[in-house]
Amino acid sequence: MRSLVACCILWLVAAPASAQGTIRACNNIGKVSYVRDVMKDQYLWYQQVPDVNPARYSSPEEYLEAVRYKPLDSHFSYITDRAANEALFSSSQYAGFGFASLVTEDGGVRVAQVFAGSPAAEAGLLRGDSILAINGRTIADLLQSGQLDAAYGAPQAGVTGSLVVRRGDVERTVTLVKRDVTIPTVSATSVVEVGGRRVGYVFFRNFVEPSYAALADAFATLGAARVNDVVLDLRYNGGGLVEVARYLASLIGGRRTDGQVFVRFQHNDRNAAKNEDLRFEPQAGALMLDRLIVITTGGSASASELVINGLRPFIPVVIVGDRTYGKPVGQYATPFCDKVLAAVAFKVVNANGQGDYFEGLPADCPAPDDLNAELGDPNEGSLKEALTVAATGACTPPTAASQRVRPQSTRPVIRATGWDAVLGAH
Repeated sequence: MRSLVACCILWLVAAPASAQGTIRACNNIGKVSYVRDVMKDQYLWYQQVPDVNPARYSSPEEYLEAVRYKPLDSHFSYITDRAANEALFSSSQYAGFGFASLVTEDGGVRVAQVFAGSPAAEAGLLRGDSILAINGRTIADLLQSGQLDAAYGAPQAGVTGSLVVRRGDVERTVTLVKRDVTIPTVSATSVVEVGGRRVGYVFFRNFVEPSYAALADAFATLGAARVNDVVLDLRYNGGGLVEVARYLASLIGGRRTDGQVFVRFQHNDRNAAKNEDLRFEPQAGALMLDRLIVITTGGSASASELVINGLRPFIPVVIVGDRTYGKPVGQYATPFCDKVLAAVAFKVVNANGQGDYFEGLPADCPAPDDLNAELGDPNEGSLKEALTVAATGACTPPTAASQRVRPQSTRPVIRATGWDAVLGAH
């Protein structure tokens, strides 16, 4: 199923002045020329960028698609709307219906998560609902034509969508109108007693500015409960800000990791002077765990993978679920005119020099993303396996696992490139 996963996930740091370049004019040729200049200098694979005439392209997006190094960068680098980008990373908001969906192995689409207070929540959509048609077109037709994502319409307030949904044997049609939706960065925090141990659970959705306060509250709750283990659920977390990743990893590592190297940034040979180490920092409320149990899927990427890879030199990290996406590179967010360019500018390795996980980080304990149970339910497939690891220190034996009735495997819905790909949401 890995080859079918096409969500692009970003992982951003603020661009230094030297990385921003100069925009000559905010007409089309000026924008395209700006992107060309950045790609020829800052792009990690600048030597692979072909020399083409900027005047041949009708937009900077078209130019970027033509010159990106597709063997490793089919979806990572992107250009997006500046205002929408700022809304996501500063406020965890986007314009949409307010739900995320997954494609099942049999070619169906099911709702994976519904955001509170959204049009989807008000219409009564729930995790596990099947989507049968969008704006009069069946899911089978949309998948076959490669237009599933586009069927939901532009990410703009006021766009209307008609969905045929099924729950059990009941089908109904719902009409949704897009508006600004706030994604709760931490939508579930709980403590479960299992095998004589207190296990904290945190469902973490995206690495954005509001994540600091949400994570501080979540870890304060876990600290007050004196948890022995933490299950960090990153199954739909496509990444975001690297500083938030450092903050989360520091909360987990505590004194054991204070001052140690979290990640090493490695640029191309034209920008080697920017290479640097980012270190763990002391944080109030840090837990200093002996191990971390993480739930992942093919939608877990970038900053999510950074937390796992950055902690591994210092504590055991057990991955439950499915292989992660595979994005060991990052971008600088460089604004120009009404847009933002985020071209891959560096690769990352941990304190032991480990990186290059373009094929993703494999799961130690395979488990399903169980759409028949709510997120945070101890009987949900992936969380159940994570709790088994917490209680026993080992995965469920294969002989026992094979006897379980498991739901179908899922993959993220194919997303367009850009900031919206971080969400996996509509």
